[in-house]
Amino acid sequence: MNPPLILVLCTGNSCRSHLAEGILRAALHGELCAASAGSKPAGYVHPLAITVMAEIGIDISQHHSKHLDEFLNQNVETVITVCGNADQACPMFPGQVNRHHWGFDDPAHATGSDEEKLAVFRRVRDEIRRVFEAYAAGRLDGLRQPSVRS
Repeated sequence: MNPPLILVLCTGNSCRSHLAEGILRAALHGELCAASAGSKPAGYVHPLAITVMAEIGIDISQHHSKHLDEFLNQNVETVITVCGNADQACPMFPGQVNRHHWGFDDPAHATGSDEEKLAVFRRVRDEIRRVFEAYAAGRLDGLRQPSVRS
């Protein structure tokens, strides 16, 4: 049986959701599954998202932009939205147990020089990393605790 799926949603599925998916996959060590999707997929993963993830040793270069409908028939246990638009557009998935919304700035809207844009991508990556690594640690702790019976 496949482990439960944690689905990270964003509108375009080009930046924030892929940053979160990559970080979550690395932090979960395969004990739970993580994927990402969008309500209006952009059709690509932003090159700077790939760059800043490579800087921390996580390869998302093979990720691709997906529509959330691709997951409607899967065992989605948790949905985490990382932008307000996705939070509003998010459907309920069959069997879904948990739902969280943690909003982050969209680094794709960064302006300025290449270095200034990279700085925004790094900041958002680091913010996402703090939240999602803590979430993953809590989930893994929960899996390792013996169930309490009354």
